[in-house]
Amino acid sequence: MIKFGTGGWRAIIGDEFTKENVQILTQSLADEMTSKEIVIGYDRRFLSDVAAMWMAEVFIANDIGVYFIPKAVPTPMTMFAVKELGLEYGVAVTASHNPALYNGIKVFTEGGKDASEDITNKFQKRIDQGIIVNSISTDEALKSDLFKEYNPKNNYIDAILSHVDQQAIRDAELKVMVDPMYGVSKTSLSIILNTLRADVDMINERHDTLFGGKLPSPASANLHELEEKVIDGNYDMGIATDGDADRIGIIDELGNFIHPNMLLSLLYFYLLEYKGLKGDVVRNISTTHLLDRIAKDHNQQCIEVPVGFKHISENMEKHDALIGGESSGGLTIRGHIQGKDGIFAATLLVEMVSVSKKSLSELVKELEERYGRLYNDELDYSFTQEDKERIQQDLFVKKDIPNFHLDIDHISYMDGLKVYFKDGAWISARFSGTEPLIRVFAEANSQDDIIKLTQTFESFLNL
Repeated sequence: MIKFGTGGWRAIIGDEFTKENVQILTQSLADEMTSKEIVIGYDRRFLSDVAAMWMAEVFIANDIGVYFIPKAVPTPMTMFAVKELGLEYGVAVTASHNPALYNGIKVFTEGGKDASEDITNKFQKRIDQGIIVNSISTDEALKSDLFKEYNPKNNYIDAILSHVDQQAIRDAELKVMVDPMYGVSKTSLSIILNTLRADVDMINERHDTLFGGKLPSPASANLHELEEKVIDGNYDMGIATDGDADRIGIIDELGNFIHPNMLLSLLYFYLLEYKGLKGDVVRNISTTHLLDRIAKDHNQQCIEVPVGFKHISENMEKHDALIGGESSGGLTIRGHIQGKDGIFAATLLVEMVSVSKKSLSELVKELEERYGRLYNDELDYSFTQEDKERIQQDLFVKKDIPNFHLDIDHISYMDGLKVYFKDGAWISARFSGTEPLIRVFAEANSQDDIIKLTQTFESFLNL
């Protein structure tokens, strides 16, 4: 019942997310480890703290020392701890932006990055073959010399601050509204922004395992309250983070949602143009080709990879890329951890506005005037098992595609299906690795083309 997806293992609490399965997964990791230490972190979800201790019970029973982070923290802070401690592995109990009835486990490897597919396939193989779990009681684990409480908060925050122009941010005296979405970013973001002398207010910062009845994902549909607060309070920006704070959503000073595609493009352009840095960019197949235009203009490359931040991390390391990110709001920068970090991304965004002395809306206008405007859409479709088998057969076995109104340049099956058109537009479809959905993404030079592309595809899928 344990299956690794693009973002680790996620399951419904009490259904597949059980003590038995958590400890089976933990044993598979313990059996694979060559080192004898690991760090465990967890978020604010229901059972996260308890499940973290279930994992500790297994690791310690297998003579593996545990650095246990004693409070709920952002997932990127756990990843930072893996890097700081020089560990082979780390784990975080989290289901990221999934609904409240889910929980899960993310596995990290050396340098603070998501475990690669090769590594998770090894865990999966052990699990599928059957595992005998070696565990001890909670009391025995807590009394063991192998159990150590460890808090990376101060070092993590200092590391982020060391990457930005603190004086420029102090001089800007920005007014920022933050929405942690009942997740774990409150402490880190408030400390960072207050240190940088920003005027900070927050909404939805209390602990609520139901996330206020909403999806803890910083997408436009979930940020209407933040939009209203930014407008009413004349804030320079609104910053939202998802449940475990590895992704962000941004509202500009006019109350407009800035799509992660634009945010990633803005930050890449800022690093190249304003900070004078050099380096390629890594994006997944569902992320904007505006990055390709920016890279080409600066004699850099844009590397396209499958969905799953582990692929971005791998290729950032391989190409020594400057920035990597995805259209769902996750990104990272060279020199920080090799996984996505919403806290760091938010801090860099604040620096961008401060150093450029331009508002977010002005920065968006600057980018569109230079590279043109691209239109995006993303659609999710649920399906029956019969639907899935039909779509799988049509798209990936027979390799049928709709009759689009644009001329096709080429087609890729690297991760699902992606059709590239001669005018630079594209459309993709893939089955989600974390939810029972098929995701369709499209980008074009006009809203009319977007509508035609998505309607054609929707009709073809018959969903």
